[in-house]
Amino acid sequence: MDAGKLICWFDELSQGDNELVGKKCANLGELTRAGFQVPPGFALSLEAYKKFLTDTGAIEEIRRCFTAFDADPDNPKELPKFQEASRTVRGLIESKAMPENMEHTVAQYYDELCQKTGIKDIPVATRSAGATSHPGQYETYLYIKGKPDVMKNIIKVWSSTFNPRSLIARARKGLPLDYDPIGVAVVKMVNARAAGIMFTAEPTTGDSSKIIIEGNWGLGESAVSGAVNPDSWVVDKNKFEIIERKLSAKLVEHVFDPVTCKVSKVDIAADRQELPCLTDEELVEIARTGRSIEQHCRLPQDIEWAIDSDLPANNIVILQTRPEKIRIELRLAGF
Repeated sequence: MDAGKLICWFDELSQGDNELVGKKCANLGELTRAGFQVPPGFALSLEAYKKFLTDTGAIEEIRRCFTAFDADPDNPKELPKFQEASRTVRGLIESKAMPENMEHTVAQYYDELCQKTGIKDIPVATRSAGATSHPGQYETYLYIKGKPDVMKNIIKVWSSTFNPRSLIARARKGLPLDYDPIGVAVVKMVNARAAGIMFTAEPTTGDSSKIIIEGNWGLGESAVSGAVNPDSWVVDKNKFEIIERKLSAKLVEHVFDPVTCKVSKVDIAADRQELPCLTDEELVEIARTGRSIEQHCRLPQDIEWAIDSDLPANNIVILQTRPEKIRIELRLAGF
């Protein structure tokens, strides 16, 4: 990708573009180019973040807000200072309109995404993509439809770099509070019947012969955030046999509400709560996909997946992948 480009399609990206568009966008591009099934979409670069703040004058206003700011991120009594600074800065950022030339380009990409998919005002997610991994630190907005709301929610993702969590994290590392550029992925929403995560090595022991899959009904937010106890399985990576299975009582799911046009958390009907959210055939196919991604990336992977109800066949889609953090447990005699 050209370093000065503000927006590009996923299939123009690869892992080498981490510093230009953020890891999530670069990884989605890498998977798209490698032939894995990824929802279509486009990425706004870190340069777009910089241009928005500069062209709107927001960057100078933000700097003024932090000129006299002083708070200890490790003192609970001073955390309200971060919350107040966050409200102020986010308010001024979200009050800005996207510069006209940038808005025109984003609108062109969104229109082309609608044309590619054959869906008018296609619902998308706007997802943050940091140049370094900060899982859960920035914000995501789901089921965004139409150009005006796409613009507004891209700006809200940029604004989320100034949420209290992000400000406190930067303060603890001694980093500047007034600037933290990220990329944004604008990606087609998946009508997920079930979704979850997969580790291509056992995350607490590093056992590379096993794949761990966790899932829940509906969108993946419930499983990824830990809001529910998901179903979980252990699959042999070489034989693709299911070694262990643990089914949980899945009480809630995140689904799109066509009345409110928002994602809602709803109760799961009693007759579905203890049913597995995946068939054995789906489990094996997800595991095969995970092993293929691991082989392509040459490292164990932490993968988010979904079963897309809108696809009649080959309906497993990959929403994100990143290198897995292996938390090897040391078991010492006498402890």
